[in-house]
Amino acid sequence: MFKRTYGILYEQNSYVFTDLFEELERYYSKGQVDLAEAMDNFFNTLYQKMFTVLNAQYSFDDKYLGCVGEHMKELSPFGDVPHKLSVQLKRSFVATRTFSQALGVASEVVNNMGKIPPSAECVRALTKMTGCPACQGLPDLKACSNYCINVMKGCLSYHTELDTEWNNFVDSMEKVTDRLMGPFNIEMVVEPINIKISEAIMNFQENGPEVSQRVFSGCGKPTLQHHRRRRDTTELKFESLQFSQTSAGFTG
Repeated sequence: MFKRTYGILYEQNSYVFTDLFEELERYYSKGQVDLAEAMDNFFNTLYQKMFTVLNAQYSFDDKYLGCVGEHMKELSPFGDVPHKLSVQLKRSFVATRTFSQALGVASEVVNNMGKIPPSAECVRALTKMTGCPACQGLPDLKACSNYCINVMKGCLSYHTELDTEWNNFVDSMEKVTDRLMGPFNIEMVVEPINIKISEAIMNFQENGPEVSQRVFSGCGKPTLQHHRRRRDTTELKFESLQFSQTSAGFTG
């Protein structure tokens, strides 16, 4: 979508978007990512890139762009999209990853419990319950229910100790599942992420002149480029038109 909408401007800066999605994947697989910081870095970088495109007639060095970045919070060039998207992504990814990890731990617990060998007392009780009738010439005689239950309780004593905690775990997983099926549904957040980012870009395009003037007031007027390609401005206008047409399809 971004390539179709923004063309060469996206291709030249595609790494900004790629880095964001790689950070999201890295969080899900390893968890060693601050999601709020990742989103802040993405929008800050996007903000600086868009600022230079909207003001292509000027030349900006790293120091000036650093000043541009410092004004992002007060200017809110993308509107409230960054905040809303960050909140939605964080709660969905955290809940989904927690649920996935919990399933892994539960599987490990079940496997380990299945490997616990029976105690000597359990073996003797089972042997007595199942073998004594046969020894007495009554192979078809079954143990009474209460006797069988008492023997199994003794054999599963370790499992019984886990019962309360396991039930609490299952209850918690059910609550997380309800959230994941509702407001924390990761598919409902990730699927329209390109539309949300495009909405943020459109907000910046609409407020570009005002944002630029306020940045110039705070950071100083930048120097004009001596040899500016006319194509830059043409591409920007063309891509803005393309975006407007595309966005109309989303909101229609």
